[in-house]
Amino acid sequence: MKTIKIDLPEKLAVEIENYIKGGWFTDTTELMCAALREFIRHRRPELMEKFMQEDIEWALRMKEALKE
Repeated sequence: MKTIKIDLPEKLAVEIENYIKGGWFTDTTELMCAALREFIRHRRPELMEKFMQEDIEWALRMKEALKE
């Protein structure tokens, strides 16, 4: 497992502590992992679309290069 260190604005740190105290998460690590998983899940289609567009552009460049 990789460890990362981040600095949070105080307001965000307080909100995180409130979620933990409220029983939504057992600790900061659990909350941050859940938040990152949700971010990745939400952004995955956009990222996949970007990769597909890059692949298409590469294929078109290769097609043009073969014509020359």
